[in-house]
Amino acid sequence: MRRLPWRRLLSLATVAVVGTATLGTAAACGDDSESAGGGSGPVTLRLGYFPNITHAPAVVGVEKGIFAEKLGSDVKLETTTFNAGPSAIEAIFSGALDATYIGPNPTVNAFSKSKGEAIRVVSGAASGGVALVVKPGITSAEQLRGKKIATPQLGNTQDVAIRYWLKEKGLKTTKEGGGDVTIVPQENAQTVETFGSGAIDGAWVPEPFVSRLVNAGGKVLVDERDLWPDRKFVITNLIVSTRFLKAHPDVVKKLVEGQVAANEFVNGKPDEAQQAISGHIGKITGKPLDLKLIKQAWPTLEFTNDPIASSLKTGLDHAVAVELTKPVDLDGLYDLTYLNEVLKSGGRPEVSLP
Repeated sequence: MRRLPWRRLLSLATVAVVGTATLGTAAACGDDSESAGGGSGPVTLRLGYFPNITHAPAVVGVEKGIFAEKLGSDVKLETTTFNAGPSAIEAIFSGALDATYIGPNPTVNAFSKSKGEAIRVVSGAASGGVALVVKPGITSAEQLRGKKIATPQLGNTQDVAIRYWLKEKGLKTTKEGGGDVTIVPQENAQTVETFGSGAIDGAWVPEPFVSRLVNAGGKVLVDERDLWPDRKFVITNLIVSTRFLKAHPDVVKKLVEGQVAANEFVNGKPDEAQQAISGHIGKITGKPLDLKLIKQAWPTLEFTNDPIASSLKTGLDHAVAVELTKPVDLDGLYDLTYLNEVLKSGGRPEVSLP
C-alpha cells in the first residue's frame, strides 16, 4: 500500500505529509503522465478509502483482489488510506488521487470549492453505522452542555451531523471549539484513548469506533439512523476526479464494476467479508480488528450501491445551517451512467436520482 509524501494524509496508524496545490491547478491539472494516460505503461488508478467498517466495500474490494480483477492487467491500482474526508479531498485536489470512497459532506465541499468541476459521484457504497457515544451518566442533549465531544475532523460528515443535532437541541458550537459544547476534532483511534482517559465525554463517530467506545464503557445516546427517513442515509459514496473520468471512462466503469462486485461479496458472504476486513486493517495498523467488534457493528450498516442522493442534499442543508459551508447547486454532481449500466447488465434494479 502506498504512503504519499504530501501534507496531512491521515490513516489510522500513520500521519504522512501532503503538499498543497491551488484549487485551480488541482482541478485543471493534477495529472502525472501515467495516471493521465501518458507514457507507454499501464494506466494507474490511485484509489483512496478509510480502513473502517463503513468502507467495507472498499476494504474487501482491495483485500480480496476484486478491484484488481475487474480493472484488469492494463490498469495499475495504487491505494491510500485516510482518517477523514477533508484529507482525502486535499489529495484529490492536489492530483494525488483519482478516486476515493468518502462521506457526503466532504463530497459536497469538493464539488462546491471547485465550482462543480473537480469530482463526480459514480456510486454509493454504504448507509448507517454512525452514532453518538457518551459517558453512561449522560442521558440527554442538555447534559452535554459544557462537555467535550470528539469528531473525526472539522467539516467531515460526522462533525456536521453532531453540530446540526446540537443546534436542533438549542446548543451552540463554534469551529474554534467554543460554544455550549466543545467539539474536539481528532483521529478516531485517538478518540478511543481520550474517551477512556476521561479527556472527552463522548464522540460522534463511525463504526467500528462506536462499538469500541461502547465496549470501553460508553453508551449510545444517538443512533444516527433514527434521524433519517427509513433509517437510511449515505455514509460512504465513491467519487472520481472529473479529469480522470474524462480521460479514462473505461477505467472508471471497471472501477464501478469492482464496487458492485465488492458489495455483492460483502452482502452475500458476510462472514468471509468480516474476516477480510479484520485482516486488511491488521496489515495497515499492525493489529487485526477484533472479529467480535466487526460482528457487533455489522447490523448497524447497509451496503448499497445507491448513493441515497436525497440524504446528501439534506446533509448539505445541515452544513449550511451550522455555518460550515455555503449553499451549493448540486446539479451535475452525480454521474451514475456506468453504475446503471453495470446494474442493468447484471439484472439488478437501476438507481434513479430524486
